[in-house]
Amino acid sequence: MLRAAALKIPQIRRLWQDRANLLAERDLLQRENQRLRSEGADSGSVFFHYNCSFDAIDTINSHARTDLTAQPSYVTNFLGVRVAPKFFPGILDGKAGTIEPIPIPANWHADIAEWAAALRAVDLALERFRVVELGCGWGCWLNNTGAAARNKGLFVELIGIEGDAEHVAYAQEAMVANGFLEDEFRIIHGVAAPEKGVALFPVVENAGASWGSEPILNATAAQIREATASGHYQQISAFPLSEIVRGEPVDLLHIDIQGGEADFIDAAVVDLNRFVRYIVIGTHSRQIEGRIMGTLLSQGWKIEMERPAIIGLPDGRPQILVDGVQGWRNTALR
Repeated sequence: MLRAAALKIPQIRRLWQDRANLLAERDLLQRENQRLRSEGADSGSVFFHYNCSFDAIDTINSHARTDLTAQPSYVTNFLGVRVAPKFFPGILDGKAGTIEPIPIPANWHADIAEWAAALRAVDLALERFRVVELGCGWGCWLNNTGAAARNKGLFVELIGIEGDAEHVAYAQEAMVANGFLEDEFRIIHGVAAPEKGVALFPVVENAGASWGSEPILNATAAQIREATASGHYQQISAFPLSEIVRGEPVDLLHIDIQGGEADFIDAAVVDLNRFVRYIVIGTHSRQIEGRIMGTLLSQGWKIEMERPAIIGLPDGRPQILVDGVQGWRNTALR
């Protein structure tokens, strides 16, 4: 009964749909990779359909390392980042000790659009690269862009915020596995929000198989009691962007917060203008994509990468198969 009551909260109902969408996205990426292996990279992949103001493929290729050595306990990607297979059971099982190829047009995790946009921020950084990843999971974009920046000889500061305690442990483990020092990274157990406070966050049974959790902000006292009593949710701290960045500019803000991205952009736009040089956003609907464009364009931001969300049409209704990607540059902040 408590679970049924909790599911009456719109954000919780959307959480269960987001989990279904995440599984569909993983399935599409796996099918696409299998097709590309059998047909070749020039076979018309959906992941070649993006709009970009810079050379995305050249950006990715320019960061690829040629001196990599396989590590027996990890999957090693084209940047030299080590990923523990336990982070993604069912996807990376049996792949320890392998080196992945350059992800063109995509790999199991991301496509040209997202890789290129994130690495574009690295290319624009000078001397120091500072990145914040909202909903960092195992620290994917902290590790990848941090490694790319380190490979270029830049000093790095990697800041992640994550609501799931096991994912926080994963991120800390990945930081160490990839050679980042304690003073080079900071992983916060919490969520990003317009104002400081508390949020509800799902409790998951298998952290490695659950990457689509969404926080519930501004819940009423009754909703907090019901959701917490159900055993499926916990209370965690919520932090505004200004506190996460500690009042200093960042070269990249990566946002993947499972459907709350447009609301976050609207609420945090003043801090975005003040502190963020580049944003890479995972989008979860066409409506969200339009809202973000309206907000950031009105603030003078320039969009440099755009691949809309890939959708299916079951029963005549749009269903997200793969998140969209937008890359935005704040030309007013140097």
